[in-house]
Amino acid sequence: MFFYQTEKVRATWLLRVLLLLGVGLVVVLCRGLWIPAISRTLVCNAAVQQSDAILIDNFEVNYLVFERAEQLKRAGIAPRVLVPTGASTETSQLEPSRVFAGIAEVMARVARLAEPELIPVREVEPIALNAAYQLRDFLQVERVRSVVIVSPAFRSRRSALVYDAVFGAAGIRTSCVPVFRPNEDPATWIGTMHGIQEVLEQGIKLLYYRAYVMPYLADRSS
Repeated sequence: MFFYQTEKVRATWLLRVLLLLGVGLVVVLCRGLWIPAISRTLVCNAAVQQSDAILIDNFEVNYLVFERAEQLKRAGIAPRVLVPTGASTETSQLEPSRVFAGIAEVMARVARLAEPELIPVREVEPIALNAAYQLRDFLQVERVRSVVIVSPAFRSRRSALVYDAVFGAAGIRTSCVPVFRPNEDPATWIGTMHGIQEVLEQGIKLLYYRAYVMPYLADRSS
C-alpha cells in the first residue's frame, strides 16, 4: 500500500511538470500570434473621415499626436484643431492652466500646428469620462458635428470607447487615428520594459472603463 501511494504521488508531479512545460512551449511557439493580439485590443480601428474638427487626446504628454494632427489639418481633413488641457486652479473661472497650456503651446509650435484651440477641462475622476462630457458641451455650443480623435496608440481604444459613447449620444460623429511612437509596434512591445509597462497599464485602464466606468458611472457623470 505504501509503495502504491508513492508511485501515485510521483506520477502526479511528473504530469504537472510535463503539463507546465507543454504550456510554456505553446506560449513560446505561438508568441507571434498572442503578442500582437494583446496589443491590438488596445488600439482603435483607424479611420480618417472629413470632419468639422480634429480633437487631440492630450491627457498624456505626447508630442507625436500634435505632429499627426498637423498633418491631418494640412491634408484638409478638418479646419480646426482642439486641444483639451487642464483647467487652472488659481481662479474660479474656467481657464487653461498656465503650465498645461504652456506645454501644449510648445508642442504645437514644434509640430508647426497653427492656431490650436485650447479647451480647459476640470480633471475630475474618472478623468477621461468627465473630460468627454465637458468637451461634448463645448462641441455642442460650437456646433461641431464630427471630430477626428488623434490619440496615443495604446490608449486609443479606451479613448474611442469613451468619446463614441458620450459624443455619439449627442449626435456627434467620431473617427479615430492611433499614433505610434518610433519603434513602437503591436508585435514588438514585449521586447522592452517600457513597452510591457505601457501595455499592462493601458490594458488595466481599458478593462476598468469597460467593466465599471461606462456601465455604472457614465450616466451619473453626465
